[in-house]
Amino acid sequence: MRTRRSWAHPLTGVAAALVLVLAGCGGDGEGDASPTPTGSAGDAVPAERCRANRDAGPITYVTGYQYQASASILDPVAAKALGYFDEVCLDVTLQPGTGETAQNAQLVAAGTAQISSMSGQSDVIVNVANGVDVTAVATFGHVPIATLMTEPSVTDLKQLDGTTLGQKGALPVAIDGMLRAAGVDVASITQVVVGYDPSVLVRGQVQSLTGYKSNEPLTLAARGDTVKQWNPEDYGVPGSIATTIVNPAFLAEHRSAVEDFLRAQLRAYTYCETHGAECVGYAADLAQTGYDEDHNEQVWKTEHDLVDSSLPAGEVLGQIGVESMRSEADFLLARGQIEAVPDLAAVTDTTVVPALYDETGELRWPVR
Repeated sequence: MRTRRSWAHPLTGVAAALVLVLAGCGGDGEGDASPTPTGSAGDAVPAERCRANRDAGPITYVTGYQYQASASILDPVAAKALGYFDEVCLDVTLQPGTGETAQNAQLVAAGTAQISSMSGQSDVIVNVANGVDVTAVATFGHVPIATLMTEPSVTDLKQLDGTTLGQKGALPVAIDGMLRAAGVDVASITQVVVGYDPSVLVRGQVQSLTGYKSNEPLTLAARGDTVKQWNPEDYGVPGSIATTIVNPAFLAEHRSAVEDFLRAQLRAYTYCETHGAECVGYAADLAQTGYDEDHNEQVWKTEHDLVDSSLPAGEVLGQIGVESMRSEADFLLARGQIEAVPDLAAVTDTTVVPALYDETGELRWPVR
């Protein structure tokens, strides 16, 4: 059952042999209740649903940033490598994103891609507020991914008044909200654009540095550097990780395909919980060169832990809610990031993910 819990994850992916020898769609065996990379095309859905999914045609999924081992990137990569998309009769192409989530939203709205990952619900809200027509169907984590790093000697954020802060082109709205909530005189801080080498902080070139919990702190720790992280959620700032958007027309015409894409993704997520190195290897194969597998294993572990620890009580993994979207929208409005809160009920389908689970909270696989 994938509802919020405080204990460690049980072992998943227990090996079991599938005794199905099938051709085409709609096998009639029960399969294995745990994710295993041994299924065949059409194993997980009835013949009629298989045909409907094939009729949806090729599906392009744009990742948030390349093949980084983040939530909503590593799990679709693994779903394809493990054959889960084949098992639900989907023809999925993975397209690496550039990190420009506005571009992802525009690709989906135009129908150039059918499904994509956004860094969180706030990205969706801003794009929708700017007139981009997409529908949010899933969210994995319910906590901001942004963090602010300082030297350990900083014990109060007000100590940053009059200092220099390094950021990547703009101060993340969650960090701005945290600083203001802590009583920091943000106007007194000199903001400079820095590259992607976080050692500028420990070298004293900046006194604080924005980043992602699953990236820069890991790089610094690997170097043996100790820094302090200041996290927006500790100051009441809302946020989220890994929100899935779809083209509204595609969702309306091919709902089963969207459902089964997410079903395969969620199954792969569970598999990667206890097979992280294997799943990172699939991403490394796609990236081909220059892929730091050790770092990406830490990225996955960090984001997986953030997703798991922030899952709201009584909800299933991936579930999205209008109210959680609204809390982020209200925050964005207060921070001047949007001029008005869009009709969130109209651009959020909260029913897709819960329908993938049975009454006990177990993911339905296979679909019968």
